Amino acid sequence: MTEYAERLVLGANDTVCAGFVRPKEAAEMTASRTVTNCDQSQGALTMTDSTPTDPRIRVGIVGLTPERSWSAQTHVPALRALPAYDVVGVANSSPESSRAAAEALDVPKAFADARRLADDPELDLVAVTVKVPHHREPVDAALDARKMVYCEWPLGTDLADAEAMAKHARDAGVRTAIGLQARSAPTIRYVRDLVRDGYVGDVLSTTLIGSISTMGATEPQANVYLNDRANGANGLTIPFGHTIDALCWVLGEFREVSATTAIRRPTYVVTETQEVRTRDVDDQIAVSGVLTNGIVVSAHYRGGRSRATNLLWEINGTEGDLQVTAPVGHAQLAELTLHGGRGEDKALSLMEIPAKYRTVPPELTGPAVTVAEAYARFAEGPSSPDPLPDFDEAVRRHRLLDAIEHSAATGERVTLR
Repeated sequence: MTEYAERLVLGANDTVCAGFVRPKEAAEMTASRTVTNCDQSQGALTMTDSTPTDPRIRVGIVGLTPERSWSAQTHVPALRALPAYDVVGVANSSPESSRAAAEALDVPKAFADARRLADDPELDLVAVTVKVPHHREPVDAALDARKMVYCEWPLGTDLADAEAMAKHARDAGVRTAIGLQARSAPTIRYVRDLVRDGYVGDVLSTTLIGSISTMGATEPQANVYLNDRANGANGLTIPFGHTIDALCWVLGEFREVSATTAIRRPTYVVTETQEVRTRDVDDQIAVSGVLTNGIVVSAHYRGGRSRATNLLWEINGTEGDLQVTAPVGHAQLAELTLHGGRGEDKALSLMEIPAKYRTVPPELTGPAVTVAEAYARFAEGPSSPDPLPDFDEAVRRHRLLDAIEHSAATGERVTLR
């Protein structure tokens, strides 16, 4: 794994994207800007724009640190590779931080806070890329301003938090999206079509094994917050949550689940300081269940990384088998490999992903590809035949994770609504 991918695996906890319909021919237009002044009272660098009728989707990003943040590594290059979007604003935790990010990344406006960003009439969409415990404030600000909002996954720190934001969006009548971008990965989309087209026949069962990457014996300082249950960002919600969402999108939703979770490494060492800290999130997640269509599911995610299998997803049917593998257990950011076999085949063979499943420019690489694919799909608008998941869909996924936690805590098999 490259150093770049290593940093993303260790630090990727959120992901965002968004958009709405603009005329395709007009989306090719570009804008020319110059900084005119910095108004501290308004909290933004104000700009002149030579194309005030520019039809692109104007995006403001909440949480953007040059070079090291997930949004800087993936969302900025993804948005700038797509002609339908224009990154026009940033809001960080302080005016100084916002201004530094805007200058470093050539973003026209720097806002003092997320609410001022959301209130700007020259923004169409707010992308929330801060850590999970801080999602609520910028999401609510965007919804209050009647701006479209794309929030990274998980939506909230828990089910109740997610439900509150989804209700706010419904009440506001605002279009939303949640960053479950594994659904937009070309390999996952191809697998879905193969299953629908009968490649494996009737699906009998599916097996998922993955490594969390974090939750091992050591953690970098940047990932300490992933080991605190109150933050809502951990192995269950992030790598498992993203990947189980892809499984459900391809095969169907859960009817019932039974789960066992455990903390097998109760302490860990902070790499930079050698401090020994206590972990209060599960590093072993074992789930069995049945989907609404009768498909039997077995899934196990474990802390750290394995010298053997880090992502293995098999789909077994009456006529064939499919297998997705990757070097890390994050389907939303990993380079996925697909094998398949059917009929008289004696073994699985490597399957190439047809070119039509990748719709974004070839210069994009790594996790930015799936982020860009998600942005591109969202830009198709609410009438798209295959829309991105919204906040209500995020609540559905939060509800599954809540059922898993309840089953693990009580020993009961949980039936989902």
